[in-house]
Amino acid sequence: MTWALDPITDEVAFSVLREALANGANVWNGADFYGTPSANSLHLLNRYFTKYPEDADKVVLSIKSGVNDMRTFDMDVSPAGMRRFAEQCNKILDGKKKIDLFGPGRLDPKIPTEETIKGLGELVDEGIIGGIQLSEVNAAQIRTAHKVYKVDMVEEEISLWAPEIFSNGVAETCAELGIVLEAHSPLGAGMLTGKIQKWEDWPEHDHHRFFPKWQGENFKKNLELVNEVKVLAEKKGVSTAQLALNWIRRGNGKVGSPWVVTIPGGRSVERVRENCSEVSLSEGELEGIQKVLESFPVVGARWPETHSGYNGY
Repeated sequence: MTWALDPITDEVAFSVLREALANGANVWNGADFYGTPSANSLHLLNRYFTKYPEDADKVVLSIKSGVNDMRTFDMDVSPAGMRRFAEQCNKILDGKKKIDLFGPGRLDPKIPTEETIKGLGELVDEGIIGGIQLSEVNAAQIRTAHKVYKVDMVEEEISLWAPEIFSNGVAETCAELGIVLEAHSPLGAGMLTGKIQKWEDWPEHDHHRFFPKWQGENFKKNLELVNEVKVLAEKKGVSTAQLALNWIRRGNGKVGSPWVVTIPGGRSVERVRENCSEVSLSEGELEGIQKVLESFPVVGARWPETHSGYNGY
């Protein structure tokens, strides 16, 4: 909602956020680097909770931070850095809402995970934040962090276009440790809506169009998966997005599976309603989706090489 190149008005944003709550979507994910230093997620939320203070206790607010400069991806996830960023975020919120979950947008390989988590744990103990979340981490990093201080949520890219966490140990580890997973880009940054059929369909401001998955022959190959999923959705009488989102949530409440919260980026009331619709998937339908995943494996890296060094996998 607050991307610098394509922000939306408060009137539209507030209507979307109200609709989200009305449909049970009460985990709100933001960052101090989503936008500019003077116009990011925290500023929008300050204005929202100023107008609707009664909603503050209804929302689980998840905030990422730790980036000094998005242009160079310069980070500071040291204990001092995390404290500085958390205090800045709270200053912007101005008491309108407590940050329930807070953590670095990425761990920095130059700083031991234990140091970052120890610093975050101190912030929890002091009541500056409510709990700890990590983003784009692998199973070993999660275990290392959790030994130092309780990790409450882990944010990963999870979708039919990025199902890695179900085979690389992340989902299994989170289930074992009782950590909730937060699925970012659950619709493949728009690919799994079924509305993008050629590279030129991407909005010019969307940085994903320059990621390896979306380039050249990779894009053409990956589009085959999307179109196959679209066929399954049409057969069931739901949208491609609804099928994709409910596939992610299929294990919620089942023994041995982590609870997964999806955070699709809806920017309209209609989109929020669609994304929040619960669709049950039969074993036969899940098998059909699995066959598509096996027959049309995604090609291309999730992130450009310049940024992938900060990802856990």
